[in-house]
Amino acid sequence: MEYSAAPVNTPPSLATIKPGAKLAEQVADVLEQQIRGGSWQAGEKLPSEAVLVQQLGVSRTVVREAISRLKSRGLVEARQGSGVFACAPGVAPLSFEMPAPGSRETVLQIVEVRRALEAEVAQLAAARRSPADVLAIRAALAAIAQAVAEGRDGVEEDVRFHRAIAEASHNPFLTSTLDYLSQFLRGATRVTRANEARRGDFARDVNEEHEAIVRAIEAGDPAAARAAAARHMQNAARRIVQADPAFWDEHGDLARALVPPAVT
Repeated sequence: MEYSAAPVNTPPSLATIKPGAKLAEQVADVLEQQIRGGSWQAGEKLPSEAVLVQQLGVSRTVVREAISRLKSRGLVEARQGSGVFACAPGVAPLSFEMPAPGSRETVLQIVEVRRALEAEVAQLAAARRSPADVLAIRAALAAIAQAVAEGRDGVEEDVRFHRAIAEASHNPFLTSTLDYLSQFLRGATRVTRANEARRGDFARDVNEEHEAIVRAIEAGDPAAARAAAARHMQNAARRIVQADPAFWDEHGDLARALVPPAVT
């Protein structure tokens, strides 16, 4: 793929919206073109999230997903407390697209991937966590409860909670893998949380499962943390399978995308 040169620090723009293409992917492509064109040299800080939102006219969620895609392509790196910085363009690492990211089967498949990854992450976090890591995980867990109390879905907070656990593993490769997968995990999390919010027992179980993971990490018990994380993912899959017909009826396009094809 060839890119035309761009003047240094030229503001990115979505001049042409491609029908059917995800905004996050379009933003990622625009920013990639800017990086490869020399607008930001290796090691140079990209504009803040707020600035990109204003320049591109998209939401913060879209910008975050786009940055996650750029991380997976090896074009940017995040430095905690400093921002996002351009990397020297090279060969992009693994990249794939989900054929039906909103389907019921795909959601269950993503949960399977999460079970394998997050069980390992939780185990490492329990073995390696620092007091600061535990505080960050606890704060992320409290943020989920706050979001729910305010009537929000808690999706972003849920994703950040699991990322806080990944950071406590102190394995940057695992964290980067989860960052890459977040573009898919976020959609699956939106579905699972929408389903769980419908039933008090589901919501209560999720809270208890999150708490069990955190307690095991706090206690420095790798085996218990691994088991708790795996159990959380197994139960997430079970809750999706058990979703009643009213769930599909009340969630419009999201629900229709998840209903298995009718047998004819």
